[in-house]
Amino acid sequence: MPPTLSTETATSETRRRAARIATEVLAPWVWVLGLPLAVAWKVTGYHLGQTLLWGLIVGVTGSLIPMAVIVRGAKQGKWDSHHVTNRAGRLVPFAACIGSLALGFVILIVGNAPHQMIALAAAELACLLVALAVTFGFKFKISMHAIVAAGATMMLMSVYGPWLALLFLGVAWVCWSRVELKDHTTAEVSVGTLVGLIVGGGAYLALVSAFI
Repeated sequence: MPPTLSTETATSETRRRAARIATEVLAPWVWVLGLPLAVAWKVTGYHLGQTLLWGLIVGVTGSLIPMAVIVRGAKQGKWDSHHVTNRAGRLVPFAACIGSLALGFVILIVGNAPHQMIALAAAELACLLVALAVTFGFKFKISMHAIVAAGATMMLMSVYGPWLALLFLGVAWVCWSRVELKDHTTAEVSVGTLVGLIVGGGAYLALVSAFI
């Protein structure tokens, strides 16, 4: 027997609810806040004070400050939401992210932070610059959710081991969510994932190796 209209509606709503959860729980600002703390915890030898110091420098400048700018702009009607789904409206959010994280990068260098933290901030900056170029140079709304999730997973695997490849389940979930909510196309999340893996993860690995 074919499903009734009410059943189809309930299924559709369940899918959208799961997509909305993934989009918020695995949003870029969440990854960028948690990732440096997780990396700092390992590379500082599980030293709480240094973990908070170096992790929060990257987390605050890479996540909280830009997110405050983005949320404020969304409330003022400058863009559609805190996810800035309108491609043309992404210039100011990109500028806020790049400028703030660049400040954090300088602080890490001046403060003689662990080289892994400097590499992490540099890799995040590289992802932002590539995303900016793709978004406005090619007029292609690349998915920041996909970039950040994939790049963060690669970095965490490098620091903690290959077992964290399990996080790719989260990458797949958040990529699906962006398409399900019609905020991105399959191509946009696919390219975003590749950029995260190659530029984010690749740059981090290359820079860490260069410091050794």
